[in-house]
Parts: sequence; structure tokens; C-alpha cells
Amino acid sequence: MSFFEKLKKGLFKSRNSFFSNVSSIFRRGIDEDTLEELEEILIGADVGYDSTEDIIEKLRQKAKDEKIKDADGALYALKSILLEMIGDAVPLTLSPAPAVILVIGVNGVGKTTSIAKIAYRLKEQKKSVLLAAADTFRAGAIEQLQIWADRVGVDLIKQSEGSDPAAVVYDAVNAAKKRGSDVLIVDTAGRLHNKKNLMAELAKIDRVIERELPESARETLLVLDSTTGQNAVNQAKEFKNAANITGLVLTKLDGTAKGGIVFSIKKELDIPVKFIGVGETIDDLEQFNAEDFVNALFD
Repeated sequence: MSFFEKLKKGLFKSRNSFFSNVSSIFRRGIDEDTLEELEEILIGADVGYDSTEDIIEKLRQKAKDEKIKDADGALYALKSILLEMIGDAVPLTLSPAPAVILVIGVNGVGKTTSIAKIAYRLKEQKKSVLLAAADTFRAGAIEQLQIWADRVGVDLIKQSEGSDPAAVVYDAVNAAKKRGSDVLIVDTAGRLHNKKNLMAELAKIDRVIERELPESARETLLVLDSTTGQNAVNQAKEFKNAANITGLVLTKLDGTAKGGIVFSIKKELDIPVKFIGVGETIDDLEQFNAEDFVNALFD
């Protein structure tokens, strides 16, 4: 099955609950009643109030300027507005090597499995990957990451539970240099309830990487659970205050009817979505493609 087919299948709930209704309301033409109905659909799908207002206004203007009358023209116009809103895909920056990918996010969002899936993708691209277990705070986090590392077939640099995360990163950075690794992926603790600790921890890790690998490519990916809707947007805002986030990983899009969260996050935070997850198998995380995503919502 192609990833587009998986995406269509994964977005079934969002499409069935909300977006499939769009085509039918457009058959009645584009007037204020239609736009009001569309507004309800978009807000219901978690597109967010501000994003929805923006979309409706742009569609109203487009319909007027381009004299759109038919359902196909209206749907095409809406898709082009949504595509423009998400923007172009932004791939990972992996050069110069060893690239360091810090992965952050609260417990339960699928952070560890996302790390494993990214490692798997990179291995498939013939990259040598090393993992670092710098979430030394959560009980079982190191063991869980070790299981995934074994499954994917990559090495894990770790210390005992309760160790200094920056010390783990120091070991991992030096191992990556020594082994000539292409990518080092670092799992970090997601202690949002104590932002001060989180910020101090990330700053310390950052200093280690900056000192040991000043020339290396850097990414900080925030993992968010799509099923939590607007709560995910609030989490992202909190983390944005604590870290220089370069991209988002949206998990569990197959488990929610509110796939519109992608538009809301982009509007509120202007951080690119780099990966989306639409299933639980190791190859169910894919680089985000705006066109595929929008088409899958309506197809």
C-alpha cells in the first residue's frame, strides 16, 4: 500500500465526520449560508477559530474575484487556500554530519515510537543512526527506547535512570563522532508541568552539543498527539517558549476525526509539520506532504 493510500485510510475519521460534507454543501453554490455551514464544519474539525475565519474570508474573496459558481471550482479554491496555509514541505536538515535531532514532547504522545520510526526511515535511506536515551526521568523510558532500538537495529547510548541527561548526550555525541554516525537522535524528558526544569535541562543539553559539535546540523522536533486537538496547540506554545523548535511530528492522525489540527497549528505557531503518523507499524510515519494531506482529506 502506498503512503497516500495509508494517509487516505488514516484520515478516514476526519474525512467521514467533516470534510466529506464540504462537497455536498458546495453543490448549492457559494453564498453566505454555504460559508456559514463551511465555517461550522472547519471549526468542528479543529481547524481553529482564527484559521477558519481566515479561510472563509479568502474563499469569499476568491469566489468573488474568480466568479466561482460550481461545486468543483469552489472545492478547488478551498484546497488551494488550505495548501497555501500549510506551505511547502520542509525536509530534515542532516548536513553537516553528524546531524543531531533532539526530540521533545510530553509523555504519552508517541515520542519514543516516533524516534524509532524516524530512525527506521533514516536507516532505509542508508544513514547510520545512533540513539541517545536522555529521558532519564520517566520510569521505563530507557528500557522502552532500548526495545525499539533493538527492533530497528540501531545502537543506543544510555546510562542509569536518574542520570544527568546532559552527561548521556555528551557520551552519545562522542560516540557519534568516533563511529562516524550520520545522525544522532536524542530522546529528552517532557516535563511540561515544570517548565523551569525543562528549560534548564534543554539549555544544558544544547551547550554540550554546541561545544562538542559546533558545525553539525541541528533539528528540534516536537511530538504532538493529534487526538488531543487544541490541547496539542497549547502544548506546542509552551514548548516553543522553552526550545527552538524546527519542526513538528503529528502522531495518531488515524485516531482522530479532527485532522484540521494541522491547519490550526500552522496558523498559531508557524512551525512546519515535518512528519505525520497514521498507524502503529514501523513504517507508518511519513515526511509531511501538504498536497497529499489536503487531497486525502477530501478524496
